[in-house]
Order: sequence, then C-alpha cells, then structure tokens
Amino acid sequence: MKARAFSYVRSETLADAYAAFAQAGDASYISGGQSLVPALALRLQAPELLVDLGAVAEMHGVTLDGDMLRIGGLTRHAQMLTEPLIARHAPLLAQAAPHVAHPAIRNRGTLGGSVALADPASEFPAMMLAMDARMEIFGAAGTRLVPADAYFQDLYQTALEPGEILVALHVPSVGPRHRWAFDELTRRRGDYAMVGAGLQGLFEEDGRIEHIRIAFFSVAATPVRVKSVEAALAGRKIDAALIAHVQGLIDAELDPAEDEHLPPAMRLHLARVLLGRLLQTVSSPT
Repeated sequence: MKARAFSYVRSETLADAYAAFAQAGDASYISGGQSLVPALALRLQAPELLVDLGAVAEMHGVTLDGDMLRIGGLTRHAQMLTEPLIARHAPLLAQAAPHVAHPAIRNRGTLGGSVALADPASEFPAMMLAMDARMEIFGAAGTRLVPADAYFQDLYQTALEPGEILVALHVPSVGPRHRWAFDELTRRRGDYAMVGAGLQGLFEEDGRIEHIRIAFFSVAATPVRVKSVEAALAGRKIDAALIAHVQGLIDAELDPAEDEHLPPAMRLHLARVLLGRLLQTVSSPT
C-alpha cells in the first residue's frame, strides 16, 4: 500500500512546529520516521499534514549541565553507541542501544521518537524509568518537565497532550557508586523482546544498596517498575538468598496479558530469570 496524500512542512523552531500542528485539521510530527512511515504506508495513520522536526535546533545535541545530562529528542539510536557523554553519564542507554532493532533502524530512529511513541516492548522508554529521567515537553504554555514515573500512562498513551513536542530527555548522571545492568530475552536478535529489563542503583561502599530502580518492558501496557522488589533490595547486600526472595515478588508486580505466542506464566518465569541475571551482574563492582 501507499500513504494517502498529505501536505508537508519543515519547521525550524518549536513554536513554528507547534503552530503548524495546531492550525492543521489532522497532523503528525515526524523525526526519524521509523514507526510513522510504516504506519502511513499501511494507512494506519493518514494525517493531512506532516510536520518535520529535523531542523529544530533545540532537539539536537547532547550536553552536560551539572549532574544532569540533556539528550536532544532527535538524537539517533546509533548515537547511543558512539556519544562519549552518554557512555560516561548514561551508560544504561549505551548498554540498551545494541538491542534496539537493526542497524538500519538505529541509524534513522530517534530517542525522542521512541519515548514519544512509548511502545511497551521498546527498550528506551523503560530505561527512562530505570534512570529516573525527566521529559522536556513543549506546548502552548511553554516548556515543562515531566518525570518518567508520571509520563507513561497506558498503552501508547503518555503525558504528551495533542500537539505537544518531546524536546529532550534529562537524565541524572551516574557517579562512582552507581551500578547498572541491562538485558533482554528474544527469539532472534533484533526482534521485540519477550521480556526485557534494566536497572540502575546507588550502592554503599560495603556493597549495600542505598536505592535502586528496576524497569521491565514487554510485560504490560507500559514499561513498569517493580517497586516491591526495589523496596526489598534497599539496604541489603545482594546474595543468592536475596535474589531468590525478590524473584518471588515478581508475580505480584507484573500482570502480562494473554498472548497466543507466549503465555503469561512463561513471561513471568522469564522475568524472574532476567531479574536474577541483572542482580548478579551488579552484585559486585566492575
């Protein structure tokens, strides 16, 4: 199939892009286009206007401001693998990046596009939860920051209001006492994960966990933190008994939907396995 006819405008400022969207009867923003273009071709979406964000300067670049890393929404997935500031200050993103689809998609897809779409099977939205990120959003009232915990609301539903633009992601920089880990289980490399997770925690010098955030994806309508697991880990050193205990908490935290390809019981089992692997990874400093 081919996309229906549409108009096109390339905006150079956030205000112009928002105005163009607001004036159109039905519009969509486009950045990397790795989700939108297939949807247009299948006529799952048929906007009257495409507003290209590629020239908006505020959405480009990676900068460090104090202990916060600001990653422009138009930063491509492939840049997660090559940007020194991301490797140093947001290494969980660098660990997740090689698992995102295939190189051709990583070369075009954008971080902001992925987080704005909020596919519950995608890696980067869940990592926003694990890293306690803030979403920089531009709209009619100007710019606001929304914490990741309040951003993901339901299946493909976020805190973005119609016409609002996800400009950048603000991520707290890791320090010497942070540890992190990412993994996912897939049938084939590049497929959506059957289950995936990332964690990031602050550890005491004696190895006790001061606090930790653990986010799963492909297990619910949104990426989800396992808060009872986080609470049970706080103040403890990781050992085999503790891992077994928190694995037992997973069933009460996650409620996967019925799936003809992977029953909920199997998805929960895989989540327990994955949690054990990640905790083993961070059980000692690297």
